Parts: sequence; structure tokens; C-alpha cells
Amino acid sequence: MLTVPGIRAVIELLRFNPSQVKEVWISKGRGLSRLNEVIQICEKEGIPVYFKDPKDISLLLPDVSHQGAVAIVSEFRYSQLDDIISKIKSESKITLIALDHITDEGNFASILRTAAFFGVKGVIIPKKRSVSVSAQVLKRSSGACLYVPIVRVPNIANALERLSREGLWIIGTSPYAKVSLYEFDWDRDLVLVLGNEQKGIGHSVEKICHEIVSIPVLGPLESLNVAVSAGIFLSEIAKCRLKD
Repeated sequence: MLTVPGIRAVIELLRFNPSQVKEVWISKGRGLSRLNEVIQICEKEGIPVYFKDPKDISLLLPDVSHQGAVAIVSEFRYSQLDDIISKIKSESKITLIALDHITDEGNFASILRTAAFFGVKGVIIPKKRSVSVSAQVLKRSSGACLYVPIVRVPNIANALERLSREGLWIIGTSPYAKVSLYEFDWDRDLVLVLGNEQKGIGHSVEKICHEIVSIPVLGPLESLNVAVSAGIFLSEIAKCRLKD
């Protein structure tokens, strides 16, 4: 059973992907007007609503702030790399994201949310020593991982080599790179590679990259959170492409 907790996440899921929702749980005794919105959408879409004791929901989702609303959705299925490649062959100006062993769920959720906003066609993560889709990720990303295909691969370097052979540019990110993101030509099909929170991009992945780019430091701080960096890079990519 896969759950999407949180009022905002549940509402967005019901609005944009209601076919994924099997049922919705509402905490008894809650009087928030936004819960009424959840109930109204469920009635419109024919989705069952069950009123549960708050303690029962909290037992199911310990340490998760569900805000009195939980959507029960179809089991999450990771996409396959072959499926992503097949879909993007007929498109142009493709952006994929590869996460080289990101471990923080909050960062992962923020990146997914930003990826969905900017129309990223897929996010690639390794199976080991990496975050995965969880109730916390679903909530924090407002269900964004139900809109952006997520691929889990045994080896991130091998996956990038495959995408390189398919014609995508592999663009790594590092605060130490000499090439600025404001100087790089983003008008191409590419995979944006974001590294681990502490170690950055691994050596084996860095060797595959066609270019390594950085965000110029203009103030006293030397680095940014990886999720913040992702937003800056994706915004610049969009800006560059919209000029055409």
C-alpha cells in the first residue's frame, strides 16, 4: 500500500492524477475547510472517503505530518530506462536528471517537485546508497513523483553511458567547475547530473560527463543545497531554450 499524506499533496493528486487514487482517509474531528475541498473532489471523481481515528492514521504513518488527509494510491512503479529512451526519441530539447547517490529525502522531494515544474522527462537514481520513493517523499514533493518518471538503475555510470550513446549530453555539476552555467549552451538534449550532498559527483560519473558546470559564487557562502542548485540549473536551462 502506498500513501500520499498531507492536504496539499492529496489535493494536487486528486486534481491532476485522480485515476491513481483508490481511496482517501480523513481524520475524524478535523474542521479545516481544505479537508472539505478534498471531500468535494473525491465525490466528483467517485473516490471513496473513509473517516479514520487520528491515532490509527498516526500509527500507520509514524513521524509523518499527514494533516488529517491521506490518499491511498496504486502501488508505485519505477520506470525503466528503455521506456524513457523510447519516449524521448521523438522529442527535442530533452532534459533528464541523474542523482548520483543523493541520500536526503527532503532534497529528493524538492528536486522532484522542481523537475515536474520545469517539465523534466525523467529522474534517474541508483538502487543502492540512495533515496527512494517513500511516504515522506510523496508528501514533501506534493506527489510530484507520480508525474515525473523515476528510474532506478543498478549502476548510475552505466546508465549515463547508455544515454550518451543515445545522443544526450551528460552535464555534471560542481562548485569547482571552471565553466559557468551562464556561459554554457543549454540548447541541446541533456542529462543534468547532481551529486551527493557531501561528496558531490563520483569520479566514475565525472569521467563520463561531456562538461562540468558551476554556479558562480557572488557572495560569502561557498556552496548551495543540492535541491536549490537543481532549481537554479533548471531555471537557466528553461531561460536559454525559451529565447529561441
